[in-house]
Order: sequence, then structure tokens, then C-alpha cells
Amino acid sequence: MPKQPATIFVCQSCGGQSRKWQGQCPDCQEWDTLVEERFRPSSQNGGPKGSFSGGFGQREAISFPDIESQDDARMPSGIDELDRVLGGGIVAGSLVLIGGSPGIGKSTIVIQMADRLSQNGTKVLYVSGEESERQIKMRGERLGLSAENLLLLPETNLQSILAAVEKIRPDLIIVDSIQTVFSERIESAPGSVSQVRDVAGQFMLFAKQTATPIFITGHVTKDGSIAGPKTLEHVVDTVLYFEGDRHHNHRIIRATKNRFGAANEIGVFEMTNTGLVPVGNPSELFLQERPEGASGSVVTVCMEGTRPMLVEVQALVSGTKSASGRRMAQGFDYNRTSLLIAVLEKRLGFQLAGDDVFVNVAGGLEIDEPAADLGVTAAIASSFRNLEIDPETALFGEVGLTGEVRGVLQAQARAREAQTLGFKKLILPESNKKGLEKLLGIRVVGVRNLEQAMDELF
Repeated sequence: MPKQPATIFVCQSCGGQSRKWQGQCPDCQEWDTLVEERFRPSSQNGGPKGSFSGGFGQREAISFPDIESQDDARMPSGIDELDRVLGGGIVAGSLVLIGGSPGIGKSTIVIQMADRLSQNGTKVLYVSGEESERQIKMRGERLGLSAENLLLLPETNLQSILAAVEKIRPDLIIVDSIQTVFSERIESAPGSVSQVRDVAGQFMLFAKQTATPIFITGHVTKDGSIAGPKTLEHVVDTVLYFEGDRHHNHRIIRATKNRFGAANEIGVFEMTNTGLVPVGNPSELFLQERPEGASGSVVTVCMEGTRPMLVEVQALVSGTKSASGRRMAQGFDYNRTSLLIAVLEKRLGFQLAGDDVFVNVAGGLEIDEPAADLGVTAAIASSFRNLEIDPETALFGEVGLTGEVRGVLQAQARAREAQTLGFKKLILPESNKKGLEKLLGIRVVGVRNLEQAMDELF
């Protein structure tokens, strides 16, 4: 009697394995995430037809100076903002993961990229596990695409996909999405941890052995992480996250991992009836609806990757009827907001314990760098005192627990961005002021602590 396949329980959150079912994963401590999966051992000839297993062990070591550089051989995607996030273009043999919530624009950006590449003579294979070829055709016509060299393959079987790829030999492959593709070697449902891990590994081997770039899309969970094990992000070369709000027209692609470029680089797009349109100057987009003559509003300069960006920080301080005031932050870290409020109370004597304090970064942008501290504290102080801040003033700097204003990186790039957009006054840390006095049309003021900053603002 043949031996039955082994049965284990795999956590759908972290990928941990257990021989028996448990209510809580022993690795990540998540509840009700262990799912039963059965594995079928591969055949003796190296697995089912169409799968890639190894090939690297037969190669010989190569001296580093003898390897030909390929940094100048990047293939432009035809979308400037996407090339910026990728580090200058598409690298041969790279595996790129694009993640985002449903309806955010993942399929739209990849089919627009496929259209641009096909117009330049690149043969692109679009593998779809969620839509039929007629549905993709309908979406392409709505976006006004021609895509002459684009080939569509509605398929979810990994072995069938690899067999078709060997026959077609495309220059670039798009898989939409990774959660719908399954391998015959594993007896578990598509989208499970084992399936996602094995499928991504097979695509990675194919990309490296054939120097074919592959783009795969992936859904995200409620907490914003890629659905599937964290090992999926370790397998791929680049991880791009789609950010945005359905109440706003703009979308942001952020590179959280990039082996061929700068991490945390972003690309800004605007969602229109004809698809995603790149935004060349995001600062104007985030400041175009800034209110006039209102307290609690200030402009700060933050860095997203290598790009300086001006954003509006809003704060609202109002009395509360409860025993203690509430604290709420959107687009800025909540714990950091509470820390800055405590600094205002201790160092400047602001009585905020009995008030509700709300902080919001206008436009739906997420700011996670300390250089926005000075802008957040200025907005809170402006709302608390009900005093307007000069609309032609921008500021940035990190605030310490003793109330000091610390220097930040890339101050010159931030100052030039404020100068370009016509701001007349820039408040920044004293340590960053050197070398910026010669900026034409803008007054640069260096401050050492919050007290000096507030005196300059009010």
C-alpha cells in the first residue's frame, strides 16, 4: 500500500509549521491561523514537468572583476515615476512584487507598463489568474491601450504557465496575482503559505536562470502586509507597496525593499478615467487645497527616498468633556504625537492634558521620519493659541525630549524644494543652516530649541 502524503499544520500568517493543530501559533502568537496542508513528494526525476529545480549547483565560480556590469542595461518601463521607484528601470532577471489592497490600481499599473513596453517592441506575457482574456481586453480598451506585442494567458497552474513560457520566450512576464497560482507538487489550496512560497521560488529560479524580469502582484491583509508568509518578501528582489485612499485621487507606490536601488523611494500617481497618470511635482498636489487664514496649519518638508516633498500638517486642539483628553493622529505615528505633546507641556508650559489633540497629514500621505517633528509641534501650538502661521513659511527639524531642535539629513535638498515652490521663510535646525544663507528669495532661520522656534513663528 503506498504511503500517504505527510500532513502538517502551517500558520497562514508567519509560515510556521506544527505537527498538530493548535489554537494559537507558537511562533507569531496569532490565533486561529494554523491550516492543515498535505505535501506530495516530488518524483525522482526532479519534479513534475515544467518546474525548475536547481541548476545553480552546476555553475562555476566567477571572479568579481570578470563579471560584466549591467547597471547601464536597465530597461525603461515607459512610466517615469515607476522607473524612479525601481531605481532607474527594470533589471534583467529581477523578481518584483507589487502589493496593495483590492482596487488600489495594481492591475492598472502593470497593464499600462505592458502597453508602454510592447510599443517599444518588447514581448510581454500577461498571466492572469483572476480575469479572462476578454475582461483584460475590456479594461485595456477603457484605458485606451493598444499593446500590440502583449500576450494574454489566463492560467493558474504553475506547470502550465512555465510550459507556455518556454514556448513563447517572452522578454518580460507579469503574473496577476501570486495568490491565484498553484503548483501540482503541493496538495493545498491556492493562496496558502506553502503554495505562495513554492510558486514564488519557482518564478525566482526561472528569472535568474533566463535573465527574464518578472512582475507579480499580491494582495495585502487587513494590517497592510502581503497576504502569505513573510518569506515571500525575502525571495523577491524588490517589494513595491501601493498606498492610497479611495477618497483621494492620488496613489503612491513605495519601495520598501530594493536590491537595485534606494529603499523607501516613492512614485506619485493620479487616478483618472484613463488610468494612472504620473505626478511630476507631488508637493503642488499636496498643497493645492491648503486653507488660508486658518490656525493649526503648517507646511513641513519631508524626504521620501531621495525626493524632497512639501506637505501640510494640520492640528486641532479643542476642549474635552471627558476626564482626560483624547489623542489621535492620521498620517503620523501616534506614539510620536503623544511624545511631542508631552514635550510641549513640560518645556513650554502648554496645558494640553484637558484638551483633545488631533493631528492629520493632509492628502493621505504617511510621514515616518523625525524631521516632521517641528512641523507637528508648530501646528499643535498654532491651534492651541489660535494663531495663524505665515502661509509662506516652511519648517523642518527633529525635536528632542529636552526641547532641543536637532539637525536632519539632506537639508539642502529640502531647502531648495521650498525655494522652488515660492516660500519666503524657512525655519530649520541651527546645525543645518550653514551653507543655506545664499538661497535667493528665501530667508533661512536657524533655531536651537522649541522656544526659539515659537518666538520666530508667533
